[in-house]
Amino acid sequence: MGDYKTHMFHTKTKKDNVLHRLKIIRGHLDKIVQMVEDDAYCIDVLTQTKAVQSSLNKVDEVLLENHLSHCVVEHIQEGQTQLAVDEVMKVFRKKS
Repeated sequence: MGDYKTHMFHTKTKKDNVLHRLKIIRGHLDKIVQMVEDDAYCIDVLTQTKAVQSSLNKVDEVLLENHLSHCVVEHIQEGQTQLAVDEVMKVFRKKS
């Protein structure tokens, strides 16, 4: 999946928050799979997929806030401002 840095989260609370959200999303995805297997009404499936996308967007916000608040600050303090900018821009350049 990529080369992970050793300090993704700076507090256990933030990590627990993200893990909790991801586990809920996983449960919703399992429900969506079941709905498709059961030939559920398309709008009902779409409603659930939109909810998962919204939840993933919230996870992204939490992760970005954590990164900006800690990792970017550290990079800037270490004189690595361009690295900080490049990392964030690389994520935003990825196609959705």
